[in-house]
Amino acid sequence: MSTNRKNFLLDFEKPLADLVGRIEQIRELAAENGVDVSEEIRHLEARSNQLRQEIFGSLSPYQRLQLARHPRRPSTLDYIQAISDEWMELHGDRRGGDDPALVGGLARINGMPVVILGHQKGRDTKDNVARKFGMASPGGYRKAMRLMDHANRFGMPIITFIDTPGAWAGVEAEHLGQGEAIAYNLREMFSLDVPILCTVIGEGGSGGALGIGVGDKLMMFEHSVYTVASPEACAAILWKDARRADLAADALKITSWDLKKLGILDRVLPEPIGGAHSNPLKAAEVLKAGLLEYLDELAALTSVQRRELRYEKFRRIGALIE
Repeated sequence: MSTNRKNFLLDFEKPLADLVGRIEQIRELAAENGVDVSEEIRHLEARSNQLRQEIFGSLSPYQRLQLARHPRRPSTLDYIQAISDEWMELHGDRRGGDDPALVGGLARINGMPVVILGHQKGRDTKDNVARKFGMASPGGYRKAMRLMDHANRFGMPIITFIDTPGAWAGVEAEHLGQGEAIAYNLREMFSLDVPILCTVIGEGGSGGALGIGVGDKLMMFEHSVYTVASPEACAAILWKDARRADLAADALKITSWDLKKLGILDRVLPEPIGGAHSNPLKAAEVLKAGLLEYLDELAALTSVQRRELRYEKFRRIGALIE
């Protein structure tokens, strides 16, 4: 696979890209030679649309994971810019740090003041290293909690975007209290009075995702994943072979449709055919519509009702019926 962000192609995307490239090549040759090939172009475009439907309509869980990790997939900051009227990023956890792997700030959506925060992966290799590949440190989760407290104090809904392979797993993170920071967020988010909407926009991994994932409603993009551990880690633990990640992905039930069936997910957000990276603006429109609908629904409830429903929502997760 190419490692260039702009031209990055997954293995299952290559046949479609080859066909699209062939169509463009025929167009250019026809224009140069003044030949009418409109009928052939129509035929090839119809085949391209059919192939796109076939590929993206029958993806395996592991292929969806690959899409969730796609370098061109829209990030938290991409969606914020697309859906908000105004945006002001706020920095710092007020304890001496400002984690670039977790961003947040004040925004307006259709004139409504909100606080938005989320994991931020890099746009290229250098940026990914600077942002720790979206793996937040304890300071990142403390910054997130500071912003959520601010939202609660001033009655602003909270919107979180989840996109991380997991929390930063370095030794320094443990020294700084990674587990405590995430656990504190989990506890405190249950007590907040304002509406909380959480959306998995890419990869939702382990406690790193849960650290900003306690909300009244949980949405996921169609090709996003949400998992207790990465399929690679699961395969390494169970079979001592990370190369069997595709089998682990099947067993873990990580896709949006799996989680909807299990009652964990409230809504699956459909993506443009080809994935969110194929038409980011369309994906942003779908996201904004879902957020606004739930914000209206939650605004009709009292803070006590929201807290009770939030509590009951998470109490139901994991319940078994034999």
